[in-house]
Amino acid sequence: MLTGISFKIASAFCFTLMAALIRWIGDSVPSGEVVFARSAFALIPILAWLAVQGSLRDVRTARPGGHFVRSSIGAMAMFCMFSGLARISLPDATMIHYSSPLMTIVLAALILGEPLRRRRVASVLLGLGGVAVMLWPHLDGGLLSRLGGGAGSRDAEGALFALCGAFFTACAMIQIRRLVQTETTASIVFWFTIFSSLFSLTTLPFGWVLPDGQTAAILVAIGLLGGIGQILLTSGYRYAEASVIAPFEYTSLIWALSIGWLAFGDLPDVFSFVGGLIVIASGFLVIRDERRRGIERAKSREVLPPS
Repeated sequence: MLTGISFKIASAFCFTLMAALIRWIGDSVPSGEVVFARSAFALIPILAWLAVQGSLRDVRTARPGGHFVRSSIGAMAMFCMFSGLARISLPDATMIHYSSPLMTIVLAALILGEPLRRRRVASVLLGLGGVAVMLWPHLDGGLLSRLGGGAGSRDAEGALFALCGAFFTACAMIQIRRLVQTETTASIVFWFTIFSSLFSLTTLPFGWVLPDGQTAAILVAIGLLGGIGQILLTSGYRYAEASVIAPFEYTSLIWALSIGWLAFGDLPDVFSFVGGLIVIASGFLVIRDERRRGIERAKSREVLPPS
């Protein structure tokens, strides 16, 4: 169990460091180009990992259409998240992204027909209230007026991009739940990197830039960190149950606060901090409810007669 938790914390650090690098070059490199780097260079550690695991043959799939849909949604999620990181602070973007699991619960009920119990509803409503608190400083003063130009416009755009990124991430999670019924983890990870690399190339006519040596190295590092983070995350679920390691996703806030302050002088304001704590609290309630349901299901299986 401790091994799984360690992998989860390490993956959170890799993804947060990747986000910090994206914020660093966000003003000079278009988001579509960053999505390409994140996807294409992630193939290096992912293919090496699959080769070591002897899982290269597992990337074969009978559902290319499902992977296409999942990857297109995931590419949109990355584009929105990276655009948000270029406009608002690292801690703010991180906390807004915490709303994604709450959106997944709602979408799972609407699309997959998963039951939405009262505890879940209460947790989701609490979390969405926290999101509203986080967004308030960015959108205060009238959304339309702030989108008209100036520094306030950039804050509003960044917050909306981050929120859209969380929404598309939730949509991608729904598609992954469909894919895991027939597809291996190796195939889902592999085809996502392939398709999202191809999707990002469609933004090439909209103004990619030729990076200098330092920026090129950062783009490569973004992809490598993304791939390594994915490997660590996947490995974590191999050594511990999802309900055990899920709360450690919130260690990314510690990394975001530390890196954001040291590298950019970013610190969340009171609204963002309080709203983020509310969203985290709602996430813990969801995790607790899921763990209780898992225990109940295990007990019910123990009392059922063998078929």
